[in-house]
Amino acid sequence: MAAGYDVAVIGAGIIGLATAREILRRRPGCRLVVLEKETAVGSHQTGHNSGVIHSGIYYASGSLKARACVAGASALMRYCEERGVPYERSGKVIVATAESELPRLEGLYRRGIANGVPGLELIGPERLRELEPHVVGIRAIWSPNTGIVDYSHVASALAEDVRSADGEIRTGSEVVGIRRQPNASVVETARGDSVARSIVTCAGLYADRVAALAGGSHEPRIVPFRGDYYLLQPQCRHLVRSLIYPVPDPTFPFLGVHFTRHLNGDVSLGPNAVLALAREGYRRTDVAPRELLETLSYPGFVRLAARYWRVGLAEIWRDLSKRAFLTSLRVYVPELTAADLLPGPSGVRAQALANDGKLIDDFVIEQSGGLLHVRNAPSPAATSSLVIASMIADALEQGG
Repeated sequence: MAAGYDVAVIGAGIIGLATAREILRRRPGCRLVVLEKETAVGSHQTGHNSGVIHSGIYYASGSLKARACVAGASALMRYCEERGVPYERSGKVIVATAESELPRLEGLYRRGIANGVPGLELIGPERLRELEPHVVGIRAIWSPNTGIVDYSHVASALAEDVRSADGEIRTGSEVVGIRRQPNASVVETARGDSVARSIVTCAGLYADRVAALAGGSHEPRIVPFRGDYYLLQPQCRHLVRSLIYPVPDPTFPFLGVHFTRHLNGDVSLGPNAVLALAREGYRRTDVAPRELLETLSYPGFVRLAARYWRVGLAEIWRDLSKRAFLTSLRVYVPELTAADLLPGPSGVRAQALANDGKLIDDFVIEQSGGLLHVRNAPSPAATSSLVIASMIADALEQGG
């Protein structure tokens, strides 16, 4: 017999867990279940990201991303303090290395101020050398409140909160079907069915597919992009004190390689951005033919590839060539050599792509009756997770 719930949350990444926690905080006694196909929470984007608590400087003023990131960073740091989750205000420099980048750097600074990012400073090369002695640049933005955290640790704390509030987390429960009924929906999994009055889907790399199971649109389509990192040799970690980022290039849809210090002492370098050959394709050899064919035949991807094919080829070359990767890193830290770089981890970004070939930049949350779908939640979704969860809980309350 199918179990009955008030709310079923599909996906136990950081967004799904934060949402479940927020609903239970607002509605004590709510019968809630989180359904996760993997055997552990936070197995994909949550556990494979850079671990940065973003400040909110990059995002268009007034966008959902900008509002959620600035408020989310503050909320996340408070949560970490309350729950004893280690984090650090590492700070970040965004470095211009050429005169042509200065107008974009200054525009980025103005955007950050408009977004309410605290503590931003425009600095010259002398101050940059004080902060990062091994970095070269002609001007930079210093963001002292950017932080670092292990999001897997955050996800574990959120899962504990859910269980402590009598919520249920069912791992190994891949959703294979959703049947709508007049006042509820039946969620079908290999481990049995669950009936819920409200459903929230936070399916990340499979957001479009799970939404379609519930009768929603197949678009925007999720296209997976893999990012590979190198790690600095331990004896070279002194070359990076905080986080070092480039000025975003408007001709490229992703941020570009950067330097990230982690709580465990590692320093990661990257990522690049290449099409993943499977939605969960963390290695170059991971290929899912059906998923790859779906991506390559999607008109939106064809249009995107036509627009960015030169940049795409350069990213593929940098993915295959350590020397090319090193060249992009040495723009900022000229002392680096090939011997300083070790193979590192990788991640896959679930990027929503419209049929016209445009990358969906902002968070996308859709609601229809008792169904709510998180359709696009790339970076800085982890930073913004507690605020996104509050938005989702608000929407559920307003939708009845």
